[in-house]
This record gives sequence, structure tokens and C-alpha cells, in this order.
Amino acid sequence: MNKLTAILALCLVAFGLKAQDKSAFEHRTHDFKKGTLNYRVLYPENFDEGKEYPLVLFLHGAGERGSDNNKQLAHGSKLFLDAQNRKDFPAIIVFPQCPTDDYWANVDRVVDENGTRHFTFKKGGKPTNAMQGVLSLTDSLTKLAHVNTEKVYVMGLSMGGMGTFELVSRKPNTFAAAAPICGGDNPKAANKYAKKVPFWIFHGRKDDIVLPKYSEAMAAAINAKGGDAKLTIYPNANHNSWDPTFAEPELLSWLFSNSK
Repeated sequence: MNKLTAILALCLVAFGLKAQDKSAFEHRTHDFKKGTLNYRVLYPENFDEGKEYPLVLFLHGAGERGSDNNKQLAHGSKLFLDAQNRKDFPAIIVFPQCPTDDYWANVDRVVDENGTRHFTFKKGGKPTNAMQGVLSLTDSLTKLAHVNTEKVYVMGLSMGGMGTFELVSRKPNTFAAAAPICGGDNPKAANKYAKKVPFWIFHGRKDDIVLPKYSEAMAAAINAKGGDAKLTIYPNANHNSWDPTFAEPELLSWLFSNSK
């Protein structure tokens, strides 16, 4: 085998391994009152149904909506597929997929004449159909014998960051910690969960899609109510603040260190 052939072979192997990575997330569906929610689930290596594992729900952004039960793995899946992370933090990881015409959070979205997006977060009210699906899925998963209900977590980015706040507000007694990325919520909702759920909130200072003021307002509201909200603003990041978030060396150790 010459040098070029060897390099090509290595590249094909690497590509094959990369392609197989996401296939480790099993395809699943969850039926609920309003319809069916697609989701993907990654089990720990050497999964044993006789043991209990932490559960992580990850809510994707608006760009990954659809019905293919695949696009939701675009951001965040690599973090949980990392071999060292799987070894250090064995957990059940779930990525639901929001339908194309729906939204995780109960929020009004308006774009002004300058192209700036404005979000008006409703306090309470009826959840969207997609959120109802996530709420039902959460109930179903937390009833499983192999899920450690003291260690249930939620993360999400952009629309999913908004959904992270809302999911905690609708189930404040379920989650042990939450990590919303470039999201937001109605600050008045913080009263429901401030003293119950610790947060690590992330945003990019240059974000012109979801302005950082929304995360800043939530961190301030949670802490003002006696909660524990850590806020990390990346000075040079735009909307894609999830990449530096996923690179945070203490992210998963912080997340999994929390228990109800």
C-alpha cells in the first residue's frame, strides 16, 4: 500500500467512524395527547437496565425543526458522543425534535424595520403542542426504573434555550440543573424555580439573533429570587455561542454534580 492509498484509507475509516457516531442515538417516537414527538436517545456504554442513570434532555434550535428525526443532532450530539465524556459521565441523553411549524417556547416573535428580532415571553399560559410533547416525554422517561430521578437535567440552545427555561418553569420539581444557551424567558417566571434549580446560562455578547439582554435578565431575576444562576457571556461570540459553551471544560462536571 503506497502512502497516498494509506492516507485515503485512514480518511475513509475516520469518515466512517464519524458517520457511525450519530447512529449511536437510537430513533424513537413518543405518542402523546396532541400527536407524536420524534426523539433520539443515546444510552450509556454497557447500559444495564438494572442500574439507574442520569437523564439529560437537549432542546435544539429553530433551524433543526422538522420531521426527519435527525436534524436535531446537528449541535450538541458530539459533546455527548465524546468517548471520554461517555466514560466520565454515563447518562441517558435524549434529543427531541420540534415539528417545523411549532416552537418549544410560548413566545411572540417580531422582527422590526431594522431586522432586529424581539421576543415577548408569556408567563404561563397554554404550552405549545411541541412543549406538551416534551412535557409528556419527560413524564414517561422519569417513570423508567433505570432513570435516576434525582439527576434529571435539561439543556438547549436558541429556541431550545427558551424551551429550557420554560420546561423548568413547568416542571420545577423535576430538574436538578439547567443550562440554557442564547435563550430567554419571562423574568417573572423565575419565581417558580429560582430556589429549586441551579442554572448556568450562556450567551454571546455580539448575538444579533437573540439579544444577550434576555439571558442577562433571567440570570438577574433568578438570583434576585434567591436562586443560583451563573451567567457566562462570551465577548466575541455572536449567536453561535453553543460552540464555546460545549468547549467549557467544567460544563458536564457542573451539570452532573447537581442532584435534587
